[in-house]
Amino acid sequence: MKRQAICLLLTIDHELPYNFYIEIGRKNSVTEEIIQENTVVNVQLEAMDDLIGLFGIFDENLHIIEEETGTRVTASEQGIRIEGDPESAAQTAAVIEKMLGMQRNGDKINRGKLRYAIELAKEGNADLIDSIMKDVVAVTSRGKQVKCRTIGQKKYVAALKEYELVFGIGPAGTGKTYLAVAMAVLALKNKEVDRIILTRPAVEAGEKLGFLPGDLQSKVDPYLRPLYDALQEFLGNEGYRQYTERGMIEVAPLAYMRGRTLNNAYIILDEAQNCSVEQMKMFLTRFGEGSRVVVTGDITQIDLPAGKKSGLIHALDVLKEVEGISIVRLTYKDVVRHDLVQKIITAYDRYEKHERPAERERQT
Repeated sequence: MKRQAICLLLTIDHELPYNFYIEIGRKNSVTEEIIQENTVVNVQLEAMDDLIGLFGIFDENLHIIEEETGTRVTASEQGIRIEGDPESAAQTAAVIEKMLGMQRNGDKINRGKLRYAIELAKEGNADLIDSIMKDVVAVTSRGKQVKCRTIGQKKYVAALKEYELVFGIGPAGTGKTYLAVAMAVLALKNKEVDRIILTRPAVEAGEKLGFLPGDLQSKVDPYLRPLYDALQEFLGNEGYRQYTERGMIEVAPLAYMRGRTLNNAYIILDEAQNCSVEQMKMFLTRFGEGSRVVVTGDITQIDLPAGKKSGLIHALDVLKEVEGISIVRLTYKDVVRHDLVQKIITAYDRYEKHERPAERERQT
Protein backbone atom coordinates (compact mmCIF):
# COMPACT_ATOMS: atom_id res chain seq x y z
CA MET A 1 0.00 0.00 0.00
CA LYS A 2 1.30 3.41 -0.86
CA ARG A 3 2.21 5.87 1.87
CA GLN A 4 0.37 9.17 1.71
CA ALA A 5 2.33 12.11 3.04
CA ILE A 6 0.99 15.55 3.77
CA CYS A 7 3.45 18.38 4.41
CA LEU A 8 2.22 21.57 6.01
CA LEU A 9 4.29 24.74 6.32
CA LEU A 10 2.60 26.83 8.99
CA THR A 11 2.97 30.52 9.77
CA ILE A 12 3.03 30.59 13.54
CA ASP A 13 2.27 33.55 15.77
CA HIS A 14 5.43 35.62 16.14
CA GLU A 15 5.36 35.27 19.94
CA LEU A 16 6.40 31.65 19.73
CA PRO A 17 10.19 31.55 20.15
CA TYR A 18 10.86 28.56 17.96
CA ASN A 19 10.32 27.65 14.33
CA PHE A 20 7.46 25.25 13.99
CA TYR A 21 7.60 22.85 11.05
CA ILE A 22 5.17 19.96 10.95
CA GLU A 23 5.43 16.93 8.79
CA ILE A 24 2.51 14.53 9.07
CA GLY A 25 2.88 11.07 7.64
CA ARG A 26 -0.05 8.67 7.58
CA LYS A 27 0.73 5.02 7.22
CA ASN A 28 -1.96 2.35 7.17
CA SER A 29 -1.14 -0.75 9.19
CA VAL A 30 -1.90 -4.28 8.09
CA THR A 31 -5.43 -3.98 9.46
CA GLU A 32 -5.82 -0.48 8.05
CA GLU A 33 -7.31 0.57 11.41
CA ILE A 34 -4.34 2.30 13.02
CA ILE A 35 -3.21 5.72 11.81
CA GLN A 36 0.27 6.73 12.89
CA GLU A 37 1.19 10.42 12.91
CA ASN A 38 4.75 11.72 13.11
CA THR A 39 5.39 15.36 13.93
CA VAL A 40 8.75 17.06 13.58
CA VAL A 41 9.56 20.31 15.40
CA ASN A 42 12.87 22.14 14.99
CA VAL A 43 14.23 24.46 17.69
CA GLN A 44 16.96 26.77 16.47
CA LEU A 45 20.21 27.20 18.42
CA GLU A 46 22.23 30.37 18.87
CA ALA A 47 25.41 28.32 19.27
CA MET A 48 26.27 24.63 19.25
CA ASP A 49 27.61 25.05 22.80
CA ASP A 50 23.96 25.23 23.89
CA LEU A 51 23.73 21.49 23.28
CA ILE A 52 26.37 20.61 25.88
CA GLY A 53 24.44 21.94 28.87
CA LEU A 54 21.05 20.96 27.49
CA PHE A 55 21.88 17.32 26.74
CA GLY A 56 23.96 16.92 29.91
CA ILE A 57 26.81 14.60 30.80
CA PHE A 58 26.52 11.37 28.80
CA ASP A 59 23.22 12.77 27.45
CA GLU A 60 21.50 12.23 30.82
CA ASN A 61 19.19 15.23 30.31
CA LEU A 62 18.37 14.08 26.79
CA HIS A 63 17.33 10.67 28.11
CA ILE A 64 15.04 12.33 30.68
CA ILE A 65 13.38 14.48 28.00
CA GLU A 66 12.74 11.49 25.74
CA GLU A 67 11.56 9.28 28.60
CA GLU A 68 9.18 11.85 30.09
CA THR A 69 7.69 13.12 26.82
CA GLY A 70 7.79 10.04 24.57
CA THR A 71 9.55 12.01 21.85
CA ARG A 72 12.82 11.48 20.01
CA VAL A 73 15.27 14.37 20.28
CA THR A 74 18.38 14.72 18.12
CA ALA A 75 20.78 17.40 16.94
CA SER A 76 20.42 18.43 13.30
CA GLU A 77 21.59 21.12 10.91
CA GLN A 78 18.48 23.14 11.80
CA GLY A 79 19.28 22.91 15.54
CA ILE A 80 17.36 20.47 17.73
CA ARG A 81 14.99 18.07 16.01
CA ILE A 82 12.03 16.74 18.00
CA GLU A 83 9.90 13.93 16.67
CA GLY A 84 6.72 12.59 18.25
CA ASP A 85 2.97 13.08 18.38
CA PRO A 86 1.89 16.71 17.80
CA GLU A 87 1.10 17.57 21.41
CA SER A 88 4.22 15.97 22.92
CA ALA A 89 6.50 17.49 20.28
CA ALA A 90 5.12 20.98 20.92
CA GLN A 91 5.45 20.56 24.70
CA THR A 92 9.02 19.30 24.36
CA ALA A 93 9.94 22.23 22.11
CA ALA A 94 8.55 24.69 24.67
CA VAL A 95 10.52 23.05 27.49
CA ILE A 96 13.76 22.98 25.49
CA GLU A 97 13.38 26.64 24.54
CA LYS A 98 12.82 27.60 28.19
CA MET A 99 15.80 25.52 29.34
CA LEU A 100 18.04 27.10 26.71
CA GLY A 101 16.94 30.55 27.86
CA MET A 102 17.81 29.68 31.46
CA GLN A 103 21.18 28.35 30.40
CA ARG A 104 21.99 31.52 28.47
CA ASN A 105 21.19 33.53 31.60
CA GLY A 106 23.80 31.57 33.56
CA ASP A 107 21.56 28.98 35.25
CA LYS A 108 22.54 25.34 35.15
CA ILE A 109 20.08 22.73 33.91
CA ASN A 110 19.65 19.81 36.28
CA ARG A 111 17.37 16.80 36.37
CA GLY A 112 15.00 18.29 38.95
CA LYS A 113 14.41 21.50 37.00
CA LEU A 114 14.01 19.56 33.77
CA ARG A 115 11.45 17.11 35.12
CA TYR A 116 9.40 19.87 36.72
CA ALA A 117 9.48 21.99 33.55
CA ILE A 118 8.20 19.00 31.57
CA GLU A 119 5.44 18.47 34.11
CA LEU A 120 4.38 22.12 33.83
CA ALA A 121 4.30 21.87 30.04
CA LYS A 122 2.11 18.74 30.22
CA GLU A 123 -0.31 20.62 32.47
CA GLY A 124 -0.49 23.47 29.97
CA ASN A 125 1.60 25.80 32.14
CA ALA A 126 4.75 26.09 30.02
CA ASP A 127 4.46 29.89 30.18
CA LEU A 128 5.03 29.70 33.96
CA ILE A 129 8.44 28.04 33.65
CA ASP A 130 10.28 31.34 33.20
CA SER A 131 8.59 33.17 36.07
CA ILE A 132 9.12 30.29 38.51
CA MET A 133 12.77 29.73 37.64
CA LYS A 134 13.59 33.46 37.70
CA ASP A 135 12.03 34.37 41.06
CA VAL A 136 14.83 35.14 43.53
CA VAL A 137 13.58 34.82 47.11
CA ALA A 138 16.87 35.52 48.89
CA VAL A 139 20.64 35.26 48.56
CA THR A 140 22.79 33.06 50.82
CA SER A 141 25.93 34.28 52.58
CA ARG A 142 27.96 32.83 49.71
CA GLY A 143 26.02 34.71 47.07
CA LYS A 144 23.87 31.81 45.88
CA GLN A 145 20.42 32.88 44.72
CA VAL A 146 17.48 31.05 46.28
CA LYS A 147 14.57 30.74 43.86
CA CYS A 148 11.12 29.21 43.84
CA ARG A 149 11.42 26.02 41.82
CA THR A 150 7.79 24.91 41.70
CA ILE A 151 4.32 26.46 41.50
CA GLY A 152 3.65 25.27 45.04
CA GLN A 153 6.74 27.03 46.35
CA LYS A 154 5.75 30.20 44.50
CA LYS A 155 2.31 30.15 46.18
CA TYR A 156 3.95 29.47 49.53
CA VAL A 157 6.33 32.43 49.26
CA ALA A 158 3.47 34.67 48.11
CA ALA A 159 1.50 33.65 51.21
CA LEU A 160 4.52 34.35 53.45
CA LYS A 161 4.66 37.88 52.03
CA GLU A 162 0.94 38.58 52.43
CA TYR A 163 -0.32 36.82 55.58
CA GLU A 164 0.65 37.18 59.24
CA LEU A 165 -0.02 33.50 59.95
CA VAL A 166 0.87 30.83 57.38
CA PHE A 167 0.67 27.04 57.61
CA GLY A 168 3.07 25.28 55.22
CA ILE A 169 2.08 21.62 54.95
CA GLY A 170 3.91 19.10 52.82
CA PRO A 171 6.33 16.18 52.60
CA ALA A 172 10.05 16.28 53.24
CA GLY A 173 12.15 18.14 50.69
CA THR A 174 9.58 20.71 49.60
CA GLY A 175 11.47 23.65 51.14
CA LYS A 176 8.88 24.50 53.79
CA THR A 177 11.35 25.45 56.53
CA TYR A 178 14.15 26.64 54.24
CA LEU A 179 11.97 29.19 52.45
CA ALA A 180 10.41 30.33 55.72
CA VAL A 181 13.90 30.96 57.17
CA ALA A 182 14.87 32.82 53.97
CA MET A 183 11.86 35.12 54.31
CA ALA A 184 12.54 35.60 58.04
CA VAL A 185 16.15 36.66 57.40
CA LEU A 186 14.95 39.02 54.65
CA ALA A 187 12.40 40.59 57.02
CA LEU A 188 15.06 41.02 59.72
CA LYS A 189 17.54 42.65 57.35
CA ASN A 190 14.82 44.95 56.03
CA LYS A 191 13.97 45.91 59.64
CA GLU A 192 10.39 44.68 59.25
CA VAL A 193 10.88 42.69 62.48
CA ASP A 194 13.29 43.04 65.42
CA ARG A 195 14.16 39.37 65.83
CA ILE A 196 13.73 35.84 64.54
CA ILE A 197 12.50 33.03 66.76
CA LEU A 198 12.71 29.45 65.52
CA THR A 199 11.28 26.61 67.54
CA ARG A 200 10.57 22.88 67.36
CA PRO A 201 8.97 20.32 69.66
CA ALA A 202 11.70 18.09 71.11
CA VAL A 203 10.29 14.74 70.01
CA GLU A 204 12.42 11.71 69.13
CA ALA A 205 11.78 10.35 65.63
CA GLY A 206 10.77 6.79 66.38
CA GLU A 207 13.79 5.87 68.53
CA LYS A 208 14.93 6.39 72.12
CA LEU A 209 18.07 8.48 72.28
CA GLY A 210 18.57 7.94 75.98
CA PHE A 211 20.67 10.24 78.12
CA LEU A 212 22.32 13.15 76.30
CA PRO A 213 25.37 14.72 77.99
CA GLY A 214 25.90 18.43 78.65
CA ASP A 215 23.75 21.31 79.85
CA LEU A 216 20.14 21.91 78.82
CA GLN A 217 21.10 23.72 75.60
CA SER A 218 23.40 20.85 74.59
CA LYS A 219 20.59 18.37 75.15
CA VAL A 220 18.14 20.16 72.84
CA ASP A 221 20.65 21.20 70.16
CA PRO A 222 20.35 17.92 68.18
CA TYR A 223 16.62 18.57 67.70
CA LEU A 224 17.26 22.13 66.49
CA ARG A 225 20.28 21.51 64.27
CA PRO A 226 18.35 21.84 60.94
CA LEU A 227 17.26 25.34 61.99
CA TYR A 228 20.82 26.36 62.89
CA ASP A 229 22.02 25.09 59.52
CA ALA A 230 19.42 27.10 57.58
CA LEU A 231 20.19 30.31 59.48
CA GLN A 232 23.94 29.92 59.05
CA GLU A 233 23.52 29.36 55.32
CA PHE A 234 21.84 32.76 54.93
CA LEU A 235 23.83 34.73 57.50
CA GLY A 236 27.20 32.97 57.54
CA ASN A 237 28.76 31.66 60.75
CA GLU A 238 30.00 35.07 61.87
CA GLY A 239 26.75 36.86 61.01
CA TYR A 240 24.74 34.20 62.82
CA ARG A 241 26.96 34.55 65.91
CA GLN A 242 26.60 38.35 65.96
CA TYR A 243 22.82 38.28 65.58
CA THR A 244 22.56 35.64 68.30
CA GLU A 245 24.74 37.60 70.73
CA ARG A 246 22.54 40.66 70.21
CA GLY A 247 19.44 38.62 70.98
CA MET A 248 18.09 39.12 67.46
CA ILE A 249 17.97 35.36 66.75
CA GLU A 250 16.66 32.76 69.14
CA VAL A 251 16.46 29.02 68.48
CA ALA A 252 14.69 27.17 71.26
CA PRO A 253 12.46 24.16 72.03
CA LEU A 254 8.72 24.76 71.93
CA ALA A 255 8.43 24.38 75.71
CA TYR A 256 10.34 27.68 76.09
CA MET A 257 7.47 29.58 74.45
CA ARG A 258 4.99 29.21 77.30
CA GLY A 259 4.09 32.41 79.12
CA ARG A 260 5.70 34.74 76.57
CA THR A 261 4.25 37.43 74.32
CA LEU A 262 6.35 37.85 71.19
CA ASN A 263 6.09 41.28 69.56
CA ASN A 264 7.79 42.41 66.35
CA ALA A 265 9.19 38.95 65.72
CA TYR A 266 9.30 36.48 62.84
CA ILE A 267 8.38 33.19 64.50
CA ILE A 268 8.74 29.79 62.81
CA LEU A 269 7.42 26.58 64.33
CA ASP A 270 9.01 23.65 62.53
CA GLU A 271 7.99 19.95 62.69
CA ALA A 272 4.62 21.10 63.98
CA GLN A 273 3.05 17.69 63.33
CA ASN A 274 4.77 16.58 66.55
CA CYS A 275 3.00 19.18 68.71
CA SER A 276 0.18 18.12 70.97
CA VAL A 277 -3.14 19.95 70.70
CA GLU A 278 -2.33 21.85 73.90
CA GLN A 279 1.14 22.86 72.66
CA MET A 280 -0.23 24.15 69.36
CA LYS A 281 -2.88 26.26 71.07
CA MET A 282 -0.23 27.63 73.44
CA PHE A 283 2.08 28.53 70.55
CA LEU A 284 -0.55 30.18 68.36
CA THR A 285 -1.54 32.50 71.20
CA ARG A 286 2.03 33.73 71.83
CA PHE A 287 2.56 36.23 69.02
CA GLY A 288 1.79 39.89 69.52
CA GLU A 289 1.80 43.13 67.55
CA GLY A 290 4.03 43.36 64.50
CA SER A 291 4.82 39.64 64.46
CA ARG A 292 4.55 37.08 61.67
CA VAL A 293 4.13 33.36 62.31
CA VAL A 294 4.91 30.39 60.09
CA VAL A 295 3.94 26.84 61.05
CA THR A 296 5.49 24.03 59.00
CA GLY A 297 4.94 20.30 59.18
CA ASP A 298 4.47 16.99 57.42
CA ILE A 299 1.33 15.23 58.59
CA THR A 300 2.58 11.93 57.14
CA GLN A 301 5.54 11.81 59.59
CA ILE A 302 4.06 12.10 63.07
CA ASP A 303 6.29 10.86 65.90
CA LEU A 304 3.84 11.35 68.77
CA PRO A 305 2.90 8.36 70.97
CA ALA A 306 0.13 6.16 69.59
CA GLY A 307 -3.32 7.57 70.31
CA LYS A 308 -2.14 11.15 70.81
CA LYS A 309 -3.61 13.57 68.27
CA SER A 310 -1.32 15.89 66.36
CA GLY A 311 -1.86 19.54 67.23
CA LEU A 312 -1.13 20.45 63.60
CA ILE A 313 -3.93 18.30 62.21
CA HIS A 314 -6.27 19.63 64.89
CA ALA A 315 -5.32 23.26 64.13
CA LEU A 316 -5.89 22.80 60.40
CA ASP A 317 -9.44 21.61 61.13
CA VAL A 318 -10.18 24.33 63.68
CA LEU A 319 -8.70 27.28 61.75
CA LYS A 320 -9.59 26.44 58.16
CA GLU A 321 -12.37 29.05 58.02
CA VAL A 322 -10.56 31.79 59.95
CA GLU A 323 -9.92 34.89 57.85
CA GLY A 324 -6.36 36.18 57.71
CA ILE A 325 -4.74 32.73 57.86
CA SER A 326 -3.21 31.03 54.82
CA ILE A 327 -2.86 27.25 54.56
CA VAL A 328 -0.53 26.17 51.74
CA ARG A 329 -0.35 22.47 50.93
CA LEU A 330 2.74 21.30 49.06
CA THR A 331 2.88 17.89 47.38
CA TYR A 332 5.40 15.42 45.98
CA LYS A 333 5.52 17.65 42.87
CA ASP A 334 7.19 20.34 45.00
CA VAL A 335 10.01 18.09 46.25
CA VAL A 336 13.34 19.64 45.25
CA ARG A 337 15.73 17.10 46.71
CA HIS A 338 17.07 14.06 44.84
CA ASP A 339 14.77 12.65 42.15
CA LEU A 340 14.35 9.48 44.20
CA VAL A 341 12.79 11.41 47.11
CA GLN A 342 9.81 12.27 44.92
CA LYS A 343 9.40 8.62 43.91
CA ILE A 344 9.77 7.43 47.51
CA ILE A 345 7.07 9.83 48.74
CA THR A 346 4.73 8.76 45.94
CA ALA A 347 5.32 5.08 46.74
CA TYR A 348 4.56 5.61 50.45
CA ASP A 349 1.41 7.61 49.64
CA ARG A 350 0.22 4.85 47.34
CA TYR A 351 0.88 2.23 50.02
CA GLU A 352 -0.97 4.22 52.70
CA LYS A 353 -4.01 4.71 50.46
CA HIS A 354 -4.33 1.24 48.95
CA GLU A 355 -2.10 -1.54 50.23
CA ARG A 356 -2.09 -0.73 53.95
CA PRO A 357 -5.90 -0.72 54.33
CA ALA A 358 -6.01 -4.05 52.50
CA GLU A 359 -3.33 -5.42 54.84
CA ARG A 360 -5.30 -4.32 57.91
CA GLU A 361 -8.42 -5.95 56.52
CA ARG A 362 -6.59 -9.26 56.06
CA GLN A 363 -5.31 -9.11 59.64
CA THR A 364 -8.84 -8.67 61.01
